[in-house]
Amino acid sequence: MLSRPIPACPIPDATAPGRPGPGRPGPSRPGPGRPGPGDPAPGPPARGSRPGRRVLLAAGLAGSLPGRLPGALARALAGGAAAGSLVGCSPADLANALAPRGGYALREGIAYGEGPRHRLDLYRPDGLAAGMPLVVFFYGGNWDSGARGLYRFVAATLARQGWAVAVPDYRLYPEIRFPAFLEDCAAAVAFLARERAALGLPPGPVVLAGHSAGAYNAVMLALDRRWLSRAGAPPPAGAVGLAGPYDFLPLESGMLRDLFRADADPGGLPATQPIAYARADAPPLLLLTGTDDTTVRPANSERLAARQRALGAEARLVEYPGLGHVGLIATFARGLPLYTGAVPAEVGRFVGALPGTA
Repeated sequence: MLSRPIPACPIPDATAPGRPGPGRPGPSRPGPGRPGPGDPAPGPPARGSRPGRRVLLAAGLAGSLPGRLPGALARALAGGAAAGSLVGCSPADLANALAPRGGYALREGIAYGEGPRHRLDLYRPDGLAAGMPLVVFFYGGNWDSGARGLYRFVAATLARQGWAVAVPDYRLYPEIRFPAFLEDCAAAVAFLARERAALGLPPGPVVLAGHSAGAYNAVMLALDRRWLSRAGAPPPAGAVGLAGPYDFLPLESGMLRDLFRADADPGGLPATQPIAYARADAPPLLLLTGTDDTTVRPANSERLAARQRALGAEARLVEYPGLGHVGLIATFARGLPLYTGAVPAEVGRFVGALPGTA
């Protein structure tokens, strides 16, 4: 449910000032129907922002970069023509250009299945130890867009905490409908669990995580036993959801109604909602959301946390004042002003406290 990728632009690579970094093109498509829980919703500028000190990144993924910009980006803005090229740039390109390159080894394009979308990237931290968590991060994109390479800034930040991180691709709408994307995500988890030693990873817990539509995927796999069980994967030690949709009926866009068809599950549409699988013996959940999120409203996280707690399960809810849908994931982007370390640190405390974690 993260807003769709938008055309990339040449930006300075933070590791090589003055030289353009590689762009990742990705078409922008307007969401069908009126904005639903996963469609970008236009809104006013963030409170306290000043137009003279921000760069608008348009096409449904608008963000602001207040305050002093990193040196490489500031030089691009000072160049005049370069400033014009930044309008419409993908914020992921900016974040990835500034993402840390040390402290981990990256292995790209590992096949976990037969299809072209059945690939994952693996970030292996320096200094492996038994009990090291493996975090499987599922990106968002409204289930109809996204690519694993766009989220290096998230994976690198997590890997530098001493964890292995895998970022899988999965099939997207309109090629597939519910529950095929869950089956793909479960297959990726099963592959990683089965091939952990062959991938050079020591034994340790598996933690599922995701943002937006990816948070749905992660939490659904953690709560609804069917998908991991059918794939031959063990249950996770815990799950982290950032700005996830867990209870979003009625479906408010034509695309979502086509993706989550009423006849896709014997239980009908309610069976497509993670909250329907709340249970006392579920793995611990960490649910993070921003109070200013108008794309996936915080009530999704609030209701699921309340349901889990009422059943006696562990569910920690953290709400960040003033953060919106994209702002929450942007807090992982080292080098950009929105990065404070607070959200990655919260994830770190949660993962570090899980059973079996060194």
